[in-house]
Amino acid sequence: MITAEAASESTVPAVPGDTAATGVPEREELVWPWKDAPIRALVQRIHQLQAERAQAFRRLEEGHRQYLSSGPPYDFPRYRSTVHEVTQVFAAASREVLAVEAELAGPRAQPLLASHVRSLQQLEETRLTTVALLQLMGTPELTGQDDSLQMHQLKMKVIKTMEAISEVLQDLRFDAESAE
Repeated sequence: MITAEAASESTVPAVPGDTAATGVPEREELVWPWKDAPIRALVQRIHQLQAERAQAFRRLEEGHRQYLSSGPPYDFPRYRSTVHEVTQVFAAASREVLAVEAELAGPRAQPLLASHVRSLQQLEETRLTTVALLQLMGTPELTGQDDSLQMHQLKMKVIKTMEAISEVLQDLRFDAESAE
């Protein structure tokens, strides 16, 4: 879940604009550290962001395991805090991935690379949604006997999504080498 607070936080620093002749301040211009970076550096940054996402998924899984082993009564405030922290990591990574996509689609005129980044973002969204649903279904209060087939299907979906993410990352790296 992306909260309004997490969505409003930006990892891109702002540089104040000059004051116009009328004395009215201009909108702040965003400065992005990857603006003039080579395509190779953008692709490396995508891989770094993926590593951050992988670490956040591990933290989410660990937080869920701790929640399940904490009760009853269950330590929901601690789990909620973990989910909040992980949500902020995912939101920040998503903002930066979207900025890379925009850079590739626009100024860099690399629509193929931009489409790989868009696919990656969509797959990560699917993965996060599916993992969240699995965790929700795995809570003791909601666990039922009829859920085992559905949970198995969701686990398979996570695995297939992760495989697709790996393929997109390989395609991105290969096509980026061809683009330079």
